[in-house]
Amino acid sequence: MSNYHEPAEELSQEARNFSRALNSLKEEVEAVDWYHQRVDLTDDESLKKIMAHNRDEEIEHACMTIEWLRRNMPGWDEELRTYLFTEGDITELEEGEEGGAGGSSDSLGIGKIKK
Repeated sequence: MSNYHEPAEELSQEARNFSRALNSLKEEVEAVDWYHQRVDLTDDESLKKIMAHNRDEEIEHACMTIEWLRRNMPGWDEELRTYLFTEGDITELEEGEEGGAGGSSDSLGIGKIKK
């Protein structure tokens, strides 16, 4: 079964790479879930430590893939800058930002329109 929703032969190499990264990210996050459930239920402390280590490795892989997406796929950089490493209600961050996503100072220098 293909991971593509459109004819693979018609997709650009860039689109195929994005699909590879996104599918890898899904697989890494799924593995984090599997390992975490096993860590939660095992009563063998030695095994728990091994599986926790494995889970944390999968988190590392997911983060590396997210960083690749941030650097390469449109939209990721702006959204990550808006939502990551912030405080307060996550659902209100988008509406509360001044100067664009993440309040970045590297915008075009255009301020809010005053009425």
